[in-house]
Amino acid sequence: MRDPARILVVDDVADNVEILRMRLESLGYEVVVAEDGEQALAVVREALPDLILLDIMMPKIDGLEVVRRLKADGTLPFIPVILVTAKAGQKDVVAGLDAGGDDYLTKPIDHGALVARVRAMLRIKALHDQVESQRGELGLLNQGLETRVSQQVDELERVGRLRRFLAPQLAQAIVSAGDEKILENHRREIVALFCDLRGFTSFAETAEPEDIMTLLGEYHRALGPLIRKYEGTLDRFTGDGMLVFFNDPLPCADAPERAAQLALEMRAAMAALVPSWAKRGHKLGFGIGMAQGYATLGRIGFEDRFDYTAIGAVINLAARLCAEATDGQILTSGRLAAAVETLADVEDLGERQLRGMSRPVAIANLRGPSP
Repeated sequence: MRDPARILVVDDVADNVEILRMRLESLGYEVVVAEDGEQALAVVREALPDLILLDIMMPKIDGLEVVRRLKADGTLPFIPVILVTAKAGQKDVVAGLDAGGDDYLTKPIDHGALVARVRAMLRIKALHDQVESQRGELGLLNQGLETRVSQQVDELERVGRLRRFLAPQLAQAIVSAGDEKILENHRREIVALFCDLRGFTSFAETAEPEDIMTLLGEYHRALGPLIRKYEGTLDRFTGDGMLVFFNDPLPCADAPERAAQLALEMRAAMAALVPSWAKRGHKLGFGIGMAQGYATLGRIGFEDRFDYTAIGAVINLAARLCAEATDGQILTSGRLAAAVETLADVEDLGERQLRGMSRPVAIANLRGPSP
């Protein structure tokens, strides 16, 4: 509501209008006037008063019809109406209030009653405007909240879809970044961990497909939570083989330490699982190879299906070390062994010629945590 309040006085008698104008302006109110009902309707739309003092007995359109039209007009804001008339009978008062009037003043108008009713109606107007303003603000807040909730739901759904094919960290990184630039090819130093089962090829040649799937399910369920625990990026499953790397897409300063801890816990988990397989007649073991070095990482595939992978000599070296490892053994490159030697019990195995490698490489055996 404006300050000072604007009051519309509607009366076809000029003396009555002048008296009301003087009284109201002496109280600090702005006053506009109309001489009949038709003019009143036009002035209301033009001036949008905060309060109307409306005489009932007028030519053309009487006050009751004016108030009915005003209250029925949904384009107008709430404007309280005080009906002014010489008729003071109970039926007249009821008729005025039923038509939409908010209060009633009888002629001759008592100054004290005029002041009290005007102030009361303006307080109601101010409270109503405040509620409407708060409702509007609440509506905007609700719209903002709905938008944020919708965005969060979309984000969760997108993460869910991406997690079906990508490592959790990669899926979250893509959604957080708002685009897929993180999938573009780039070069970074990583620690690669490759693991697989000893004797799996022979097992798969003779076992029923259902038994193979059951065993792989147990295998993945045993190691999957550990990969998540150390926030490794799971590149892919290749039957019994898993490739996990660290320091991409989310950088981590302690990539060697995480990889070493993951490898040790993987070995412990498999040591608990392998005996149960042996009881079912499955003779299997488990080995790990790890290496540290630079790789090119990025997206490969086609529009309907893509993978995020790492390519480079470090990946090949981790795979060759895994193939070289015996059951329960964790073989690492010499560089990675040097990075974790203060945190783990590392046995230097010297240089070995690994299958598929053009020259001997320094390797070490990760025996366990640092004593």
